[in-house]
Amino acid sequence: MSTKIKLMRRGKTRQPYYRIVVADSRTKRDGRSIEEIGKYHPKEDPSYMEVDAERVAYWLGVGAQPTEAVRAILRVTGDWQKFYGEPAPEPMKVKAAKPDRRAAFEAATQLGGSEPDAAATTPKKKTAKPADTKSADAPSADAPSPDAKADVRVDRTDKTDVEVDVEAQSPRAGARQAAPEPEVPAAPGTDA
Repeated sequence: MSTKIKLMRRGKTRQPYYRIVVADSRTKRDGRSIEEIGKYHPKEDPSYMEVDAERVAYWLGVGAQPTEAVRAILRVTGDWQKFYGEPAPEPMKVKAAKPDRRAAFEAATQLGGSEPDAAATTPKKKTAKPADTKSADAPSADAPSPDAKADVRVDRTDKTDVEVDVEAQSPRAGARQAAPEPEVPAAPGTDA
């Protein structure tokens, strides 16, 4: 039985990740495998490759043939050169370590609980005033117009009572009255 070291696809559409497996050469790409010996995530930046070097050396030693894609991965990790006695490749690029959030929190609390001098990483949200159903340009029927004359009378005997009389004498008040309809000439041929 000939064995292959090949990639078994996993993941979702447009988000693949692969397992590096040893399988019979006659099985399907994602079919039954003998052993899983590594992982490959091509969508990460840089690509994530993890290979069990001892198991790769064993399977190459017993005659398993890697596919072209797996051979390229083994060259990047250095396992191919180690097995064949070639010079080691340059070191793999590794994703930068994420900063420790707990340490950042501890450092922030050591400032004495005050706001940091630096600008916030996330801008504060501006609270929006609730939208009125009426537009700001249109005057409402209840509110007097800005041109209205206000007559304010204050009762001097009791300082808590205040009378306010507002007369709406705006220029628009006259426009609300019914305007006389213009005369329309009668159409020719009709009795008017």
